[in-house]
Amino acid sequence: MTGMGLVSPLGNDRKVFWNAVREGQSGIGKIEAFDTSDYQVKIAGEARDFDPLDILSKREARRVDRFTQFAISASRQAIEESGLADFDFIPERVGTYIGTGIGGLLEIETQHTKLLNSGPRRISPLMIPKLMTNAAAGMVSIMNGFKGPSFSVSSACASGSNAIGEAFDSIRSGRVDVQVCGGAEAAVTPMGVSGFIQAKALSKRNDEPQKASRPFDKDRDGFVMAEGAAILVLESLEHAEARGADILAEMAGYGGSSDAYHMTLPCEDGTGAQNAMERALENASLHSDQVDYINAHGTSTPAGDGIEAQAVERVFSGHTDNLAVSSSKSMFGHLLGASGALESVVCISSIIDKVCPPTINLENRDPECGNLNFVPNEAQEHDINIVMNNSFGFGGHNVSLVFRKFEA
Repeated sequence: MTGMGLVSPLGNDRKVFWNAVREGQSGIGKIEAFDTSDYQVKIAGEARDFDPLDILSKREARRVDRFTQFAISASRQAIEESGLADFDFIPERVGTYIGTGIGGLLEIETQHTKLLNSGPRRISPLMIPKLMTNAAAGMVSIMNGFKGPSFSVSSACASGSNAIGEAFDSIRSGRVDVQVCGGAEAAVTPMGVSGFIQAKALSKRNDEPQKASRPFDKDRDGFVMAEGAAILVLESLEHAEARGADILAEMAGYGGSSDAYHMTLPCEDGTGAQNAMERALENASLHSDQVDYINAHGTSTPAGDGIEAQAVERVFSGHTDNLAVSSSKSMFGHLLGASGALESVVCISSIIDKVCPPTINLENRDPECGNLNFVPNEAQEHDINIVMNNSFGFGGHNVSLVFRKFEA
């Protein structure tokens, strides 16, 4: 890993974001993007400080959906940090894998309103290229001249992690030298929020937005929607060393599974999550007692948190006293298809700084979540060498990634 970039409810700069996370700050607030007067849920994690005109001309900004704007900004930051643009790379050996759970939802809503109000001839000719889920990967590839394989992964809330995992596999197999990979999502829209309200998935703690996301807490009542993107520059060791790159961390393993159970609920026995974690460890040639920290999927939903915690206790049985497990969604909410990518930034930052970020708002631990160290409310300093990132999505998609401290 040689570069990271992001757009988030806690800032659009990696250092600003990480400082906020380690300090336990919340990026959740009242929705400003649209009028929520008629909505049961009025809160979200918005990327309020993001301005597409900081990176794009007005004409360029109008031609891409908000989720693609996020991806362009995050990728620019990641590429700049990596120093890749200053190196004479082989374009055909650089891939672009960017996941999204929903894609250009804002564009869909905008054009559908035009269709109903003004008729089919008023629909924009840019609608299709703006709403496509592969638009982010395509634009990042086009703008940077990356001619390796480029595509979008869409596996709901596991999309970003799936994209990183598939990128990892493509490098290990020798198909490419570099992957610009991650996730982007911009679903804090009238239709997006309405859909999740009707699915009874969201917290209704409107009067206390910053306390609404509370994973593993007995009083949790649903997740908080959020938006943003995170992009990583992942490359082979040989390629990174050949150009003298500053290596931030090593990606060690990738595991996935399917619950084959229900479209929106996790498998009650947690075997899907367990299988993903075990496969990631096997893929990394690691034992469970070597893991120091897990960034949990931890969405703050009544069903999901307990099932994940129980699965962690089974996989890491005998090691839980020395294991830290926290959910950074408590601070910035749930970015859906971009969550796993943003949480990968958290994982890598925790290795670099030797800090486990907190689970904020954990005031009344749910007994069904077991006795794990959820790093309640304040960060904990640890000598961190190996971390795991869990991402689980609607449809029963489970992904676990493993990152390791880089030793020259």
